Amino acid sequence: MSAQQSDIVLARLTRLHPKLIDLSLGRIERLLAALGDPHEQLPPVVHVAGTKGKGSTVAIMRACLEAAGYRVHAYISPHLVRFHERIRLAGRLIEEDWLVELLEECGRVNRDAPITYFEITTAAAFLAFTRVPADIVLLEVGVGGRLDATNVVRRPAVTAITPVSLDHQALLGDTVAAIAGEKAGILKPGVVAVVAPQPGEAAAVIAAAGASVGAPLYRAGADYACLTADDGMRYEGKSWRLDLPPPSLLGAHQVLNAGTALACLENLPAFRLPATALAAGLRNIDWPARLQRLARGPLVEMAPAGWEVWLDGGHNPAAGEVLGAVAADWRDRPLYLVVGMLNTKDAAGFLAPLAAHARALWAVTIPGEPNPLPAEKIVAAADTVGLPAREAPSVAAALAAITAAEPGPARVLICGSLHLAGVILAENG
Repeated sequence: MSAQQSDIVLARLTRLHPKLIDLSLGRIERLLAALGDPHEQLPPVVHVAGTKGKGSTVAIMRACLEAAGYRVHAYISPHLVRFHERIRLAGRLIEEDWLVELLEECGRVNRDAPITYFEITTAAAFLAFTRVPADIVLLEVGVGGRLDATNVVRRPAVTAITPVSLDHQALLGDTVAAIAGEKAGILKPGVVAVVAPQPGEAAAVIAAAGASVGAPLYRAGADYACLTADDGMRYEGKSWRLDLPPPSLLGAHQVLNAGTALACLENLPAFRLPATALAAGLRNIDWPARLQRLARGPLVEMAPAGWEVWLDGGHNPAAGEVLGAVAADWRDRPLYLVVGMLNTKDAAGFLAPLAAHARALWAVTIPGEPNPLPAEKIVAAADTVGLPAREAPSVAAALAAITAAEPGPARVLICGSLHLAGVILAENG
């Protein structure tokens, strides 16, 4: 079978519901019951919600568990290039033939009843996880938590909430407190909930939710800490005291994510995770488009000698803060931004933390995206935060304009959307 067949099946399943996102548990619970409740037959589950860093946290856990010899299933979203990235079975991406088979099975059992794309593909992932042996499932929430399709797992081994900030306000609420309440919907009675550093209003909501459902919290700063130290980092929890290498993912924020991941692993007493395996995992984390320097492809070949081309999928104000902190340390050469975003995102909020560190911005409309933010609106948003900006018809055109105008070696950061990052990775390996 070719990859095109899964694309055709996925397109057909997308038409089963008029909305791409319609938060509810009823439809997936109905389908899972008809499939024999695969979500109740899973290995131990670590369930991760949050606004920023949940994917990195899952990637770090996966690297550490696999380094210790465990077979790990993982479910993430969105994908960057191919849907297969969402379902990892015992360390390998799901194969095309089997993906098509599972999707077709879910479609037959669903009998054309209304169900969203994410719901029916989550059901397919649960089926896959029950049919391939593994030791653990790492389950990333899609949107929110309380009504997310992944929240049908009744008794995970551990839950986690990464930092909460504004994003998906139309679906989750327009305050950090409201969004935190949705994220805290994954907490379960008697199940340890690892809580990453949070804004005060989010921390208060999560604490109240934990007390309400009887979920013991394992909080950053109170119960565990992970800080840079010398050439690595130091993790201290209730059971672990570890000196470890820094995560291979770049940026100070990844030490925070590593702390969240290690706190989850610390709360899995049935798993043997020696410090040597944790160190090996931290050195070999696979998570593209998170401050990734492109090493090959047409864009890299376009750049003059000494230039760097970087890619990041961050897209909300919290991601802008993270990138701004990284850019503040990039003092060795000028920084230029190439930005494409979705029309549901806060462009000015994303760009504001970067404005003081970038020389200029080129805005692009994301190709092939049904809901892009037009390039002229990105330019207008950049203008409001004092960042010189202009439009470009493509990322390649933007890079050509930048290299033509800048005489010396510079750094180009392509950012603003995981959808744009997927396009770049597809075209540049």
